Amino acid sequence: MKSLRSYLLLLTLLIGFAATAQQTTQVKIANGTLEGIVVPSTDIRSFKGIPFAQPPVGDLRWKEPQPVKNWAGVRPAKYFGPRAMQKPVFGDMGFRSNGMSEDCLYLNVWTPAKSANASLPVLVYFYGGGLVAGDGSEPRYDGESLAKKGIVTVTVNYRLGIFGFFSHPELTKESPHQSSGNYGYLDQHAALVWVQQNIAAFGGDPKRVTIAGESAGSISVCAQMASPLSKDLIAGAIGESGAPINPTLFPIPLADGEGNGSKFMAAVNASSLADLRAIPAAQLLDDAYKPGMPPNSTVVDGYFLPKRPIDIFNAGEQAHVPLLVGWNSAEVPYQALLGGQAPTPENYKNAVKNIASDHADEILKLYPGDTEAQVIKSATELASDRFIAYSTWKWSDLQVKTGGSPVYRYLFSRNRPAMTAKMGNATAGLAGGVIKGNDAAPKPKPVAYDGAAHASEIEYALGNLATNTVYAWTPEDYKVSETMENYFANFIKKANPNGSGLPKWAPNTVGSKVQYININVTTKLEPDNTRERYLFLDKMYNK
Repeated sequence: MKSLRSYLLLLTLLIGFAATAQQTTQVKIANGTLEGIVVPSTDIRSFKGIPFAQPPVGDLRWKEPQPVKNWAGVRPAKYFGPRAMQKPVFGDMGFRSNGMSEDCLYLNVWTPAKSANASLPVLVYFYGGGLVAGDGSEPRYDGESLAKKGIVTVTVNYRLGIFGFFSHPELTKESPHQSSGNYGYLDQHAALVWVQQNIAAFGGDPKRVTIAGESAGSISVCAQMASPLSKDLIAGAIGESGAPINPTLFPIPLADGEGNGSKFMAAVNASSLADLRAIPAAQLLDDAYKPGMPPNSTVVDGYFLPKRPIDIFNAGEQAHVPLLVGWNSAEVPYQALLGGQAPTPENYKNAVKNIASDHADEILKLYPGDTEAQVIKSATELASDRFIAYSTWKWSDLQVKTGGSPVYRYLFSRNRPAMTAKMGNATAGLAGGVIKGNDAAPKPKPVAYDGAAHASEIEYALGNLATNTVYAWTPEDYKVSETMENYFANFIKKANPNGSGLPKWAPNTVGSKVQYININVTTKLEPDNTRERYLFLDKMYNK
């Protein structure tokens, strides 16, 4: 009898624990009622897999997102929706989404608010992945940590690759705006419209919406700032490594995009848009990745982007909002420039001549390489600048000149710790990903990073180190994360990253001394000594 009583008591406790762990919460938005979950340890309410547009399938493939239809009753919002169609092209992505589907236009909300009248600041975050991969369910983007700091946090899915950035003359002709392509960007815009209409129900203030993103997400932030459709929907912006400015995922003329689309249609033996729309999503994805297929690109479509972003910013026609923007100290390592060659002065000089023979002497003055140590440093900086740092600098520089608001610039320089023992023979990839080997395959040659790799700041900035079990995080890493997340949280709350206990971060404004905050174990404000090299690259990339 005693054992039976013990069993019943244990069962009661387990049932009570399960009920607590799955405590639900409801919110009514424009389209109906949602039921989410209350996180027991924090009281943060989370709502996942919320549709913000109709599924872009069938006749809606390659059309701008359409408004969600209302639903009756209570819609469950406890699990992430499907991720966009994509190939596994990056080694550092892990998903919690409900599979992969062309039906992917869902967003997720984490809120600390107990009522709809809390008027809390809002963050809308766009994931990275080269506009071909990524998902709002990735643990590194989880919104719970920022929600605990009083911020309603939203992650957004958007169409990718052939589904998100495909142009064609017939698509342009059928469009009411005489445009095609940029569907992924239009998805992001639709999410921002949804936030304006619905975020108050989650305790958010639609007048205090900051958009943010890393890599392709940062590029998206810049594009949304530039677009006349979105620029009035945001109060602030955060860009982590990337802007749609040559040479980084910049938009091409619509006619060029249409030409690529026509070549693709011919290559898959389709004779009409109806034929293309009838191709199953998985097959279309495979077709897009076949060798020799034309690329998909963002375009100057005359609608979402009436001009190139660089021209919009030059003219001062972008969103005039505060900007927090920066990049990492080693976006890619020196091997990205030297390949498998040793970092000798001779090899470095030859590599520079191969990429820009007419400007080699000037490059070597700005990025000197007279010793092995100097070659490693300069080759890393040159490769990183050419990859993504220059475009981010240009965005920052233009916003200072024409944006009418302060620009807070950072350099993230914390090198991640070693991988945990469970990762075996995994190594770092050239752009921050992870290459996983096995006993049957040759072990990849390790990439020697001296600085912060591309995408490595995400978990630090969003307070999500613990979600990444690849690395053996140290107390110093958590210190860096606390600093960076607090800077971000302060900026989202009051358009200024400064706050108690943080090193002073001075903004860049017209006529001010250019400075940036160097985020590391010892975070400090530093003068900018890199302008000459960026002005040189500016002449090369934007003549």
